[in-house]
Amino acid sequence: MFEFNRIKRLPPYVFAEVNALKMEYRKQGEDIIDLGMGNPDLCTPQHIIDKLHEASNNPKNHRYSASKGITQLRVAMSEWYQRRFDVSVDPESQVVVTIGVKEGMSHLVFAMIGPGDVALTPTPAYPIHPYSVIIAGGEVRSIPIGPGIDFFHEMEKAYKTTWPRPKLLIINFPHNPTTEVVGLDFFQKVVDFAKENKLMVIHDLAYADLVYDDYKAPSFLQAKGAMDVGVEFFSMTKSYSMAGWRVGYCVGNKEIVGALIKIKSYLDYGMFQPIQIASIVALRGDQQCVKNMAMIHQKRRDVLIEGLNRAGWAVPSPKATMFVWAEIPDQYKNLGSLGFSKLIMKEASVAVSPGIGFGEGGDHYVRFALVENEHRIRQATKGIKKLFK
Repeated sequence: MFEFNRIKRLPPYVFAEVNALKMEYRKQGEDIIDLGMGNPDLCTPQHIIDKLHEASNNPKNHRYSASKGITQLRVAMSEWYQRRFDVSVDPESQVVVTIGVKEGMSHLVFAMIGPGDVALTPTPAYPIHPYSVIIAGGEVRSIPIGPGIDFFHEMEKAYKTTWPRPKLLIINFPHNPTTEVVGLDFFQKVVDFAKENKLMVIHDLAYADLVYDDYKAPSFLQAKGAMDVGVEFFSMTKSYSMAGWRVGYCVGNKEIVGALIKIKSYLDYGMFQPIQIASIVALRGDQQCVKNMAMIHQKRRDVLIEGLNRAGWAVPSPKATMFVWAEIPDQYKNLGSLGFSKLIMKEASVAVSPGIGFGEGGDHYVRFALVENEHRIRQATKGIKKLFK
């Protein structure tokens, strides 16, 4: 039989089991309200779609593009950082366009990490954060994250008790799945620690714009000296509801960005150019559409939290992301997150993501995604209330 060594290091995909069950129930005619996958349901703003359509009619845009992204898109991203965070980056050497954050991060980690190298990542975590390291042949040392945990203290402890010393730290705030948030002071401590210990840093800022209750998500690159130690990824997916468009960016340290530019030059020719042109319009255009999306998600969050509380399930209200991270009620904890997810799908017709799918530390939780309208979310919480009764 054939052997695929990198594939052998990857565990079975937990979410596939839940998705298969969801499809089975739907085949039987069940109306399953899917709050599992974080797949944005809102339409991309019309002015962005219009630009895509216009650019698609130009035959010149159907040729190969630039693997690091067209110049004006990299300039638009640098303008966005200046406008948004007062951070200056050179669009030529400090910005690279990626085919979504998953592609960009996995290829960057592939360039940075080799067999025997160790990386620090949170647990639970968005799967590509630890598994990009595993795919690259490296080893992962996990740092617990969640309510009541001092993440920085746990990070220091993990670093000091790991040999060989970790080479890379991957972080993500606002955090998926736990919705934990931080202030700029946290990033400054990370930068200082990274400098002291020659540690490279990758920060995933996918949820920069889905923030609530007057919370503003800082950029890692705002911390003094951040450019010396790391990079940040940003995505058009959540801010502009462009999930299927697959547009991301890696911004920051010239050496690290340069490594990604080089490896991408061997692997791809960049994305369809009209998508890049439409992304320029998104970044430079009226940003009210971004605020509107955040407001819609905040209203959905409020409806979900209120409904869960009425059902007798006390769940804290997140300050950011498009998720709610809910600790499983005590009477159901013995089922584990996968068993509990199956139970609420069967009895309440609601699909959620089991916390175990995000790694160690997640098995007492499930993740709700705010990807249905308020009416459907109310319907979901009513079904959960009946289950609890």
